[in-house]
Amino acid sequence: MKVSRRLHVLHLVPAALLLSACATVELPPSRPAPGAAAEPARPAPDPAQIATPEEQALRSLVSLQDRLYRVAAPLLVSNPDLCRSNARNLLGFTAKNMYSYTGEYAAAAKTAFGMNDHLKVMGVLAGSGAARAGMRRGDDLISIEDKTMPTGPNAERQAATILAPLVSGRSNVKLTVMRDGRNVAMVVPLTYACAFGIELGNTDNIIAYGDGHRVLITRGMLNFTRTDDEVAYVMAKEMAHNALSHASRQRMSATVGGIIDNLIRIRPDMSTMGGMAGVKPMPQELDAAADKLSLYMLARAGYSIDGASAFWQRLAGQYPASVLNGYTALHPATAYRVSVMDKTVAEIKAKQAARKPLFP
Repeated sequence: MKVSRRLHVLHLVPAALLLSACATVELPPSRPAPGAAAEPARPAPDPAQIATPEEQALRSLVSLQDRLYRVAAPLLVSNPDLCRSNARNLLGFTAKNMYSYTGEYAAAAKTAFGMNDHLKVMGVLAGSGAARAGMRRGDDLISIEDKTMPTGPNAERQAATILAPLVSGRSNVKLTVMRDGRNVAMVVPLTYACAFGIELGNTDNIIAYGDGHRVLITRGMLNFTRTDDEVAYVMAKEMAHNALSHASRQRMSATVGGIIDNLIRIRPDMSTMGGMAGVKPMPQELDAAADKLSLYMLARAGYSIDGASAFWQRLAGQYPASVLNGYTALHPATAYRVSVMDKTVAEIKAKQAARKPLFP
């Protein structure tokens, strides 16, 4: 049975997401040690309150996606001047309904998140017009500019068709949501931001990709990072590659795009991911250019740039270029990159001290 399909995001980022998570396996209950006093018997849990594997998997997926969106928000909102060819007016939220998830996951979405036929706001971009207007996670979309939002199995695709002309040439949109059983009207200012799709890759390979329009960070990379700053280092690096059109310059857009399409599936075809999966290593000059731009993006977004070079050195040390399905194999010039990063950090701090604009 097919259990996943592409999920169209309504103008948080103009890209598709894919349901991709592994079911969580519960550990068996521990037994008391021999001779230990037995605990009093506890009432059996209500079966209706026990999460199914599908609900656990869905919650795990949404938690990882929430982390990606949280880290992405300041990078997207703060850097349209550094990604001009990819900057767009965005509504600043994501919306899905239960039919965004197929098979047994549709029922899980209904139980875990109260989803139904209506498009429900699942994420609000921090710092966006939607956030300032008071939109909340859990709001049901009723109408935008007096056009009733579609419901049912094809609601996302239909809504995307309706919304595209509505955001063109406007500075804000009228929007009605249902919250706690009543309609709430609001005016949402559109947010000019980097319009990169933010994707979660369903693999434990420690790697990230950018195809010119989307940024994919794998579950493995998220697990490797220790802080949100480190997630931001990876995300900003791929955003910078996209802003500098490196995938197209390397004639890798289609190849990397296909990899992203594969890895966002719930069960990626890992037989196609052998070695470097057809991706050419990034030349050191292009890689260092992306490192420099990414550090400016990070500083403008309020992230600490002090630990960037140490993070990339730790990654290269633990997963060197000989690990062909890892990040360093595609970005092997670590020493050269670090030398450029160190110079760039000093350059940025000098500009900050002099209160100069942060442009490369």
